[in-house]
Amino acid sequence: MQLMMTVSLVLNIAVLVPVCFGIISSASWANEAYGDATAARGILLSVYLAIAAASMLLLVGRNSKMIAVLLLVQVIYKLTTPLTVGTFQNAVVVSNLLIAAFHTTTLLLIWKRSDG
Repeated sequence: MQLMMTVSLVLNIAVLVPVCFGIISSASWANEAYGDATAARGILLSVYLAIAAASMLLLVGRNSKMIAVLLLVQVIYKLTTPLTVGTFQNAVVVSNLLIAAFHTTTLLLIWKRSDG
């Protein structure tokens, strides 16, 4: 369980640091994936920065319940992206679903450990 929590948090950081940098710098790949700079994209950047910061803090101050809440919120928003975007044919949607599957595994291990 500890290893999976670590990997989930590191996965968040490994994905979000370059994504946030791409959005901030208006990299062409970020503009293609997230659209042109808008207020909505700025709000998404804030959410991504918050998830990255929380992941970094939770790597230092391990708390399985706090990690579970962070991952649960992520799984919910990632699973709803095909509905909100309207397609499965988007790279961000596909990566969200893959990460949600990984985080779901971590959540099940946390739940199993805390339940037993």
